[in-house]
Amino acid sequence: MLAHFHGQTWNGAELARSIDVSQPTVRRYVDALTDALMVRQLQPWFENLSKRQVKSPRVYIRDSGLLHRLLGIDDRLALDRHPKLGASWEGIIVEHLCTRPDAGTPTFWSTHSGAEIDLRIELGGKVFGFEIKRTDAPTVTRSMHSARESLRLDHLWVVHAGPHRFAMAEDMTALPAEDVLLAPTVADAIGS
Repeated sequence: MLAHFHGQTWNGAELARSIDVSQPTVRRYVDALTDALMVRQLQPWFENLSKRQVKSPRVYIRDSGLLHRLLGIDDRLALDRHPKLGASWEGIIVEHLCTRPDAGTPTFWSTHSGAEIDLRIELGGKVFGFEIKRTDAPTVTRSMHSARESLRLDHLWVVHAGPHRFAMAEDMTALPAEDVLLAPTVADAIGS
């Protein structure tokens, strides 16, 4: 069941109902899987803003192969047709960025009205946001502008499936996933 919640904000009540156990039991199970390094609970970043912010973690199955197996995805065609394709892509990129030695304590940010940023990383005294899109032609969204302004980001990176890096707006750059996947550090991936 946890694979179906991959990339979503934790909702222990919904998961507990779906497998007919108590919320504390589900919490213990997820914490045990986190301790075993099978699950990542990405914590939210929040501060006293005028917006109602999400304060529950996002949950990811850390190994994409295991995620695909749990979802019954057997090949590339099945993955391309699966409704969790975007969440799988996001999980792969989040995991690669979070495990870099200079990532510090990565977080995500989301409001109840829908504005969000997939990853927030402090690096060298600067705050960077990462939005992850499974497309080769990302576009600027209102949510990206809201996140950049609300979080006072020094730069927002939009990690995408295409081959090119390009400016999207002031302090906003499209970053090929290949740059993230091959770089040994976050700083190397963004070219800082």
